[in-house]
Amino acid sequence: MELSVWAAMIFVPFVVPVCLYVCYTDMAEMKIRNHAVLALFVIFAVLGLIALPLQDYLWRYAHLVVILLLGIVANAAGIMGAGDSKFAAAAAPFIALGDLRVMMALFAATLLAAFVVHRLARRTAALRRLAPNWKSWTAGAKFPMGLALGGTLAIYLCLGLAFGA
Repeated sequence: MELSVWAAMIFVPFVVPVCLYVCYTDMAEMKIRNHAVLALFVIFAVLGLIALPLQDYLWRYAHLVVILLLGIVANAAGIMGAGDSKFAAAAAPFIALGDLRVMMALFAATLLAAFVVHRLARRTAALRRLAPNWKSWTAGAKFPMGLALGGTLAIYLCLGLAFGA
């Protein structure tokens, strides 16, 4: 992995709780809250200066812009929600460009696992009783993508702790 262990150590304690919050709120409310997206952005803006060389830090903002533009297009096409697009854009600076292939494979695996687990849980009465008011249980074909997006970023950063440069 191109992500350094140092950067992962700096980011994990702050980013993983935001990712877990995003997973929770998207399942419970089918929304990714703007304050979670803003928190992710602020974490990168502040801690990125410590975790990354200055040149890398500045270039990572290009990741945010590219993913935000792609997210706007995807949202306009009805492929993903606005919160999903904003979260993906705020998460993009945390990803090293050299890890793009790893990230795509990780996202595919996490998306598949999150989808299967969510669909199984929503069909299991005992699990639904644990969180009876979650909107994602009754959202029809809609899926709380924040579960996969937040999970992917958290797993990526934790993998950086173990296998980072």
